[in-house]
Amino acid sequence: MHIPDGILDPKVWAPSAVVAAAVLAKSVQYSKHRLEYRAVPVMGVMSAFIFASQMINFPILGAATSGHLIGGALAALLFGFWPSTLIMSTVIAIQAIVFQDGGITALGTNLLNMAILAPGIAALTFRLLRGLPFIPRSAAVFVSAWLSVAVLSIVAAVELALSGVIPFGTAAKALLFWHAFIGIGEGIITVIVIPFALRSSFQFANKESMLQ
Repeated sequence: MHIPDGILDPKVWAPSAVVAAAVLAKSVQYSKHRLEYRAVPVMGVMSAFIFASQMINFPILGAATSGHLIGGALAALLFGFWPSTLIMSTVIAIQAIVFQDGGITALGTNLLNMAILAPGIAALTFRLLRGLPFIPRSAAVFVSAWLSVAVLSIVAAVELALSGVIPFGTAAKALLFWHAFIGIGEGIITVIVIPFALRSSFQFANKESMLQ
């Protein structure tokens, strides 16, 4: 869901950049004090996996944004919210700086959307659903991943509308339509990958994981 360079109004990308910088600064401090050192290389592996997954994308609304798997839910459920923002930020920053996917002026907004809101929505949804005893963990994982993508499509529609790129109704209709399907793929992949991750090197003593 990368928004490309040069189309957002400064009143959208500037506050987004400030909020993203503040949250990521908090994430760095939190992770320095709370994250197990053994988690760092595994976070690197997760970053590479999400990076590769995001490379398969297609334009939406005439290239005003793109559709692809996000990976925020997978990172948040395995590592917790704060570390997941660092994983996602690494992926998005490399894509913007090295591959010009998203661009520099839109970097703050893309970080806010995919590195902060997507993991945050997934983490909050999973926490709420896990409090309901009749919902299996796999169902909670799927819904959390799907919702993180669907809600993000509405957020992107608001940002495009505020920038005068396209009316909100048109943007929301197109983005939500496509990302409802993308969210299904995101949910399925997240449900499939998590058990393998927990049985492999992700099984380290990660006190931040929401799945322990």
